[in-house]
Amino acid sequence: MHFVEANGARIPGIGLGTYDLREAAGARIIEQALRLGYRHVDTAQIYQNESAVGEALRASRVKRNDVFITTKVWVTNYAPKDFDRSVKESLSKLRLSEVDLLLLHFPPKDVPLQDTLGSLAKAKKAGMARHIGLSNFTVALIEEAVRHCPEPLVCNQVEYHPYLNQRKVIEACARHGLALIAYTPIARGNVKNDEVLAKIGRKYGKTPAQICLRWLVQQNAIPIPRTSKIERLSENLDVFDFDLSDEEMQVLFGMGSPKGRMTNLAIAPEWD
Repeated sequence: MHFVEANGARIPGIGLGTYDLREAAGARIIEQALRLGYRHVDTAQIYQNESAVGEALRASRVKRNDVFITTKVWVTNYAPKDFDRSVKESLSKLRLSEVDLLLLHFPPKDVPLQDTLGSLAKAKKAGMARHIGLSNFTVALIEEAVRHCPEPLVCNQVEYHPYLNQRKVIEACARHGLALIAYTPIARGNVKNDEVLAKIGRKYGKTPAQICLRWLVQQNAIPIPRTSKIERLSENLDVFDFDLSDEEMQVLFGMGSPKGRMTNLAIAPEWD
């Protein structure tokens, strides 16, 4: 397994996104992923599947210390009195004493960022999370967060795939030693019909999705593809036996634009 090091954290270089993988069916997919070799599972309070992740982890019989579990605090729990309680609820659902990584799911709008970062750092100091980080933060907000957080931040989790240019955010993360974790890394499956990616894929005997994931891995980004199909689980892991050339990397970089964004909720910040 390939790892990315960031401010003291050692994060498995590919993970399983679990958005919409709920209840028994979701737990089965997550359990199967762990049995196939996934060692990084990403969940969130708003996904309503922390219990399914916990159930899958126990059923898989993989040792707890071998799996990197991330969850994210939802924006309605950012007030100091709610933050601590919500993290304890997450741990209870996961049936874990701590998560490996605890993130703010989106930048706060109704609570001062400094206060929310204080709550996040407090959760780490209390032993509820081994590491803490950000999700959906812009360049300016990354700068502010790093300046004000009393504990080291290890990542920013953002949408990133070949159709979305994230150069500014990538540079901000690099400046502060933050890992970039990429959600929606295969553009919700839209890459499968991309002829440019298919052509590169034919050279290596890989699918367009695998070309995307390899492109991310070669940037030291950490893709967390989500799938509900068992056969895709193995495919998404099978990206460590080839290298894209510099020219091919540039072809994929050239596909990106700010208009390629697929996730734009009302609570999102003003994107870079």
